[in-house]
Amino acid sequence: MAQDAIVLGAGIVGVSVALHLRQRGWQVTLVDRQAPGEAASFGNAGLIEASSVVPYAFPRDWGTVLKFAMNRSTAFRYDLRSLPAYAPWLARFWWESAPKRLAAAAHDLLPLIRRSVAEHEALAARAGHADLVRPTGWLEAYRSREQFEREASAARRISTEYQLGMKVLDGSALHGLEASLEGAYAGAIHWTDPRSVIDPGALTKGYAALFEREGGRFLIGDAATLEPSGSGWRVMTASGPVEAQSAVVALGIWSGDVVRKFGYRVPLMAKRGYHMHYESNGRAALARPVVDIENGYVVAPMRRGLRLTTGVELACRNRPPNPRQLERAERIARPAFGLGARIDESPWLGLRPCTPDMRPVIGPADRHPGLWFAFGHAHHGLTLGPVTGRLVSELMNGEAGFTDTAPYRPGRF
Repeated sequence: MAQDAIVLGAGIVGVSVALHLRQRGWQVTLVDRQAPGEAASFGNAGLIEASSVVPYAFPRDWGTVLKFAMNRSTAFRYDLRSLPAYAPWLARFWWESAPKRLAAAAHDLLPLIRRSVAEHEALAARAGHADLVRPTGWLEAYRSREQFEREASAARRISTEYQLGMKVLDGSALHGLEASLEGAYAGAIHWTDPRSVIDPGALTKGYAALFEREGGRFLIGDAATLEPSGSGWRVMTASGPVEAQSAVVALGIWSGDVVRKFGYRVPLMAKRGYHMHYESNGRAALARPVVDIENGYVVAPMRRGLRLTTGVELACRNRPPNPRQLERAERIARPAFGLGARIDESPWLGLRPCTPDMRPVIGPADRHPGLWFAFGHAHHGLTLGPVTGRLVSELMNGEAGFTDTAPYRPGRF
């Protein structure tokens, strides 16, 4: 059962790596403990964020820090028992969020961000799911006129610097674009380059189905059993052991657990997030995702209804779900978006895998030939899945990668 490569993790990143390797003629086995597209790749806001060139950073103004410290924000909350585990990571995150270092992170991510839409659209067309990816862009909506005018000025500078498509919409223009938002917001910034995905889980499953149609193999297995075997790697699956020359760890937040046993200490922590689907109350249909900036949540039109996704929750993986943040966001969003009855039986909880320097971990392991890393994409997992798959497969295939991978190298920590 020897294969050229084992890819561990059937989220959007792992599926994309497997698909690009298969396209290059590799024999690939994709392994996960559950079906493709069932974890963080299922529950996000459905944004291919081609305009989000500046990563989400630790706030540097003390007003916001104090607001977050009070733990009443819809954009951010923390579990008090988890803070000791997060403290070293947060200290490094704060340091990396200084203006010059944040600008460097944006520069390093730009080659990936710029190719994100093209790579997704190519795979979606091949998979027969182009209908799931819509050229709607997304809206940054502001309730405060003062903040809207201030941020609109900053958005114009960013759009010019990075050559991004953008329109500034006052309240009247916003209502003309999204009639359901009448009176809720003073204005919005319409970022026009991004794409919206109306079913992220289905899109990931579609890419996985394409991988299998083109000769790839998916097996249920346990990534924790990964171990060296001869000159390659072996993992246990429900169909027995699978061996290959190379192994790619693309397990999202669980990647750190697997690579740690080989001596790699990657500071990977989870930013938790929740979502819930709602019926519409009969107002005009929402056409594109909307981010309520002051309150830190997203409402996006999905196949299943209107999906409300929350901001960040810092809580260890073993801590039970806490509905408070979602409930707060729901109370604010309900009148603005006309949210009707809840559709889901319970809120969905997902884990965003985040590094403190806001860059993903992409490239070969320093001390183990044939072991590759592809994780840590934070809020941009859906966005950067296919472009990461291309980059990793190019490197593994001995090609020159389309961009310098030094900023993403595993050994930087």
